[in-house]
Amino acid sequence: MSKRALLLVALRRAAPEGDGYHAAYAEVRALQRADRMRWEEVLLRPELDAWAADCLRGLVAGEDVPLGGLGEFVRSGAGRPLALECDGLRWAPVVDHAGPRRVDYGRPPAGPLTPSELDEWERRLAQAWQVLVRRHPWHAEAVAACVTTIVPLRPAPGGEAVSAAARRAYGAVAASLPDDPVLLALALVHEFLHVQLGALLDLVPLHRPNGAAVYHAPWRSDLRPVGALLQGTYAHLGVAAFWRTEAASGPDRERAERECERWRTHTLSAGETLLASGELTDYGREFTEEVVRSVREPGGG
Repeated sequence: MSKRALLLVALRRAAPEGDGYHAAYAEVRALQRADRMRWEEVLLRPELDAWAADCLRGLVAGEDVPLGGLGEFVRSGAGRPLALECDGLRWAPVVDHAGPRRVDYGRPPAGPLTPSELDEWERRLAQAWQVLVRRHPWHAEAVAACVTTIVPLRPAPGGEAVSAAARRAYGAVAASLPDDPVLLALALVHEFLHVQLGALLDLVPLHRPNGAAVYHAPWRSDLRPVGALLQGTYAHLGVAAFWRTEAASGPDRERAERECERWRTHTLSAGETLLASGELTDYGREFTEEVVRSVREPGGG
């Protein structure tokens, strides 16, 4: 939250007078004094982080940016709040299906949703939450603590389920609805790990700035810069671990064992590519060595 408050201060200093930002910023400060809980709720919205970072970048580049949009975060709600509970563990995400500043996840958003569609999202998320709580409690606790927003996406053109996360939208996971609750639970884990690593990168540089060099990622057909490869490697370590647990306690052991071995192999290959790239910082090398060590352990992943 402190990072977002600093972003808003930086925008106040850079914004020209009379563009609407200063008045909206005054609203935010007034809210901080009058209703601290509501102020924190506004600042913790994942899309505020992305919006503020994009605006600041645009101002530095001399672009015309929509600074008046800050007021929309103060005056509008974030979507439909849910209250999910399984075996005493609660998760209260918001389904942001019509927010004014939804982040670009590289895939078409779904929405605004009808009440019946939102009911279906609630039902499916409750099923996925049950999978996480009863078979993946460590992941369930992390999701409950950190994932505050679900952004519905349209499926791929062929009907396949998709999911995504945004580097500057900590706390949000975007996804379409698969038929299988296990796959929705996996999407929540997978995308949250991307979000989690993004938060770490705000604090510690793990690699040099992306340059011209690109590398093979076993799960994609295109070559990826070092930052994207590191993101995928860490997230797929979690995917392998998810399937390992499913193999031990889930209903489809054969599928889970197959998927676990697939993602262990991919993660190990990508980790070794990162270690050979010469683009990791000392912290990044230590981080990646730990990922590779984890995969290589008996039953690793």
